[in-house]
Amino acid sequence: MNTYFQLDEHIIHLNHAAVGPWPIATRDAVVAFANENASIGSQNYEHWLKTEQQLKHKLAILINARFSDEIAILKNTSEGLSLIAQGLDFVAGDNLVVPAEEFPSNKVVWQALQAKGVEIRLVSLHDDKHQMLADPEQVLIDAMDERTRLLSCSSVQFALGLRLDLNRIGHACKQNTYKPDDSKTLFCVDAIQSLGAMTFDVQACDADFVVADGHKWMCGPEGTALFYCRQAVQPQLQLQQFGWHMLKNAFDFSAEQDDQALDDLIIDGAQRFECGSPNMMGITALDASLGVLLDIGINKIQDAVLANSHYLIEQLQAIPGVNLLTPTNAAKHAGIINFKKDSIDNASVDNTRLYQHLQSNNVICAFRGGGIRFSPHFYVSTKLMDKALDMVRHFTD
Repeated sequence: MNTYFQLDEHIIHLNHAAVGPWPIATRDAVVAFANENASIGSQNYEHWLKTEQQLKHKLAILINARFSDEIAILKNTSEGLSLIAQGLDFVAGDNLVVPAEEFPSNKVVWQALQAKGVEIRLVSLHDDKHQMLADPEQVLIDAMDERTRLLSCSSVQFALGLRLDLNRIGHACKQNTYKPDDSKTLFCVDAIQSLGAMTFDVQACDADFVVADGHKWMCGPEGTALFYCRQAVQPQLQLQQFGWHMLKNAFDFSAEQDDQALDDLIIDGAQRFECGSPNMMGITALDASLGVLLDIGINKIQDAVLANSHYLIEQLQAIPGVNLLTPTNAAKHAGIINFKKDSIDNASVDNTRLYQHLQSNNVICAFRGGGIRFSPHFYVSTKLMDKALDMVRHFTD
């Protein structure tokens, strides 16, 4: 399966949890798009629009959405989360439940609501000895009450790689009543660390919102992101930004619409959240990347990703002095494996000489959560991982 990528032979890329490389097909699609622009400009713009709709269809397949018009294409995960935070009608006394270990994007957007009197319940998934809790899902569920408007969590935690049971959390949200209007607690998932690597079923987990940029496991470019909003919930999001692309007749530039009420002009469906001109180059790239992943099959990719994770866990546990920070329970991890070598100073990215050693030897990885994070995708071979493991094994302070 490594024939889909063409990385330099000296590179060991174990960093899909940060920014992943593009498949060959994606490179070719972007080159073709650039050549087309350079030769005939936007003559084929109608075809570009078809690619945009094709990408939405692929994204809907990827997460098992019921309709493509539950999908919008935004700039990044932060934009999608901000749209939710600022679009829902939060009132003083409401609360939100969020894991304390979330990536900043999934905290700061909610913390901005504190000025409205909204309580942000940052729930730690670790005990006072920094050990991961045996049942993190239950801790999140227990934090909800009758004023919990929304629970937001990542499908896979970015630092240590904990994979949460989304079905269990989502079902609990649908059992929890938000008393002010007798609705159910909304469920938001930041899926950036699982989409493209793991299966995802938005219907099975009862998610109301799913957000994910395409530049990690989906193997696309930065600046192009999935935003899913369940059809029944779309009217609850008050629009905070406006533009031509969200109109029913987006290509009618006459003044005949000027006398109509704005609500009558705005399109139904998730395109209402896309205010301006689409990122056609990013759309072209992500469409090609998802085409590769869907052709291979997400189930097959998930098996390969988990096999790589299991191999890394097994090998790292056998190295003297290595402390695995990622859960070893197969049900609790995905594509992220985090560890530290106790004989090496891991206090910060500047002080961890093992991390610097790996980076300087073309092992592309990250320093997160107090440890070194490996995140290989499906195409990374055991041979390449062994080279990285040998560097860990033989490095001394």
